[in-house]
Amino acid sequence: MEKYPILSTIQYPSDLRRMRLEKLPELCDELRTFIIESLSENPGHLASSLGAIEFTVALHYVFNTPDDRIVWDVGHQAYAHKILTGRRDAFKTNRKFKGISGFPNPKESKYDAFIAGHASNSISAALGMSIADQRQGIDRKVIAVIGDGAMTGGLAFEGLNNACVSPNNLLIVLNDNNMSIDNPVGGLNQYLNSITTSKFYNRIRFKAYHLLKKFGLSDKQRDVLTRRGNALKMGSSGIHNIFEGLNIRYFGQVDGHDVQQLVKVLSDIKDFKGPKVLHLLTRKGKGYAPAENAVSVWHAPGRFNMQTGERIKSPLKASRYQDVFGETLLELARDNEKIVGITPAMPTGCSMSVMMKEMPDRVFDVGIAEAHAVTFAAGLSKEGLVPFCNIYSSFLQRAYDQTIHDVALQNLPFVLCIDRAGLVGSDGPTHHGAFDVAFLRTVPNWTIAAPMNEIELRNMLYTAQLPGQGPIAIRYPRGCGEGLDWHGAFESVAIGKGVCLQKGNDIAVLALGPLGNRARRAVERLAEEGVHVGLYNMRFVKPLDTALLDEIAQQYQQVLTIEDGALQGGFGSAILEYLADRQLTVKVRRIGLPDHFVEHGTPDELYQLLGMDETGIYNALKAMLK
Repeated sequence: MEKYPILSTIQYPSDLRRMRLEKLPELCDELRTFIIESLSENPGHLASSLGAIEFTVALHYVFNTPDDRIVWDVGHQAYAHKILTGRRDAFKTNRKFKGISGFPNPKESKYDAFIAGHASNSISAALGMSIADQRQGIDRKVIAVIGDGAMTGGLAFEGLNNACVSPNNLLIVLNDNNMSIDNPVGGLNQYLNSITTSKFYNRIRFKAYHLLKKFGLSDKQRDVLTRRGNALKMGSSGIHNIFEGLNIRYFGQVDGHDVQQLVKVLSDIKDFKGPKVLHLLTRKGKGYAPAENAVSVWHAPGRFNMQTGERIKSPLKASRYQDVFGETLLELARDNEKIVGITPAMPTGCSMSVMMKEMPDRVFDVGIAEAHAVTFAAGLSKEGLVPFCNIYSSFLQRAYDQTIHDVALQNLPFVLCIDRAGLVGSDGPTHHGAFDVAFLRTVPNWTIAAPMNEIELRNMLYTAQLPGQGPIAIRYPRGCGEGLDWHGAFESVAIGKGVCLQKGNDIAVLALGPLGNRARRAVERLAEEGVHVGLYNMRFVKPLDTALLDEIAQQYQQVLTIEDGALQGGFGSAILEYLADRQLTVKVRRIGLPDHFVEHGTPDELYQLLGMDETGIYNALKAMLK
């Protein structure tokens, strides 16, 4: 007997739309079991996808996808969408090297209308698509699905503000699960918990709209009557709705797990003219008790026993860099009362939750709002505090202007902790931390550091909070360190000074960050063959250790630079620029991330692919020796 009798008959949404409405709840049950079973063996984002199953089925049932466009926001809630759009059999390869992506990507499927790795871009993108259709006379529906805390992002509000004044028929589906990765924060979340429009009101509104349509009123005339109704409702009831205040029709709150009711509601509102919001209440982890009861843990739980809910943890070879950060920050904060922590919705992911647990009044989770996080931290610094602002490298891109205008321009004491720098693995190109060195290196006043191991990270964090510092960015990767005992006394790090790890002949390897450990192993292999190569842990991109570089240029004929970031404009480029400016004739070869977006896979697989693993560095050195 077929394990998934209904799901097995659906290859594409066109198959789904031939089903009877009363069979949809059974399909949702099968989808939920399929996702739980698949992710128990092949880890991915579980809780968000479980909470999005019913409305995903309803959207594809009501709308004519892929001609109608669904634009996802926070793409890890789209697993059911992937399974229903021709990727059910391939789902076992989800997030694996050469397998399907964990996020919607138009290159992968025509059903993926727009890229969706980060948060808060769906409304703006879908609005542009809707207006483009109108401009070209194309009659189709465009739906933006926004959820998992993405409404706290400033870009979402910019999209809403524009949607109310530009002619469009955009439908915004707000997946309100009262969560992001951690517990949600801010006034918007409190507001969404209180906003309500009764089912009776919505029923009357649906009937009134269709009645006015029968009377032959134009869209503009219906809009005027509807908005007057909005004003009357708010004036008489005292309810103020931010969406209707922006002249965006609001429908909600609706049970996001009642698939049959969702089909009816979507069918009723899909032909409404003008922008509209459908506010769904969902539960993250829906239908799987362990995930419902510990949502943050089950956001991306790794492998687990499907029956018991026991998570299968691989023993850690060493401390994770994020945990070194979290525990060190707490130690520093105990001794320095001016230290405060700031995170844009990632306290658990970056381990700032360690300090938050003991000092909740000194840690600020500002929601998915990286630009605000940086400027808010700059304000704290301006008035005498020492902010440690922790942002993932790929998310920091959204705060670039603030790192220049609000921090560097004033040369403020500011510790920017760039987590997930370099290749992050299975999340792929939307999350690789490739560009932080290149985009910060050109900005005056920034110091940019990259520790080679856990001890250096700990000591750089200590150094960064000492009096007299300007803005310092410390970048470190996802995952485990080298297994060193880092619980020792603090030592200050000389700003802009590198370290010679090994002298050699002819070639000097200049390494930045933890890739220096792979370089060391490659150099040791050569030493076993009687070839001695110099190895330097440069530690800082800015300022460069120019005295050490002058010494290297005098002693070696060739230099190999190694970095876990974009080659263009990165650490290797800085070395080349310095040597060129000083007219020092040293041959330079660079290893780093190429000028294209790197696919998803485990870090080891990707390092091997790019020639950045131990063997790749060894081969590069052998080629240079020839």
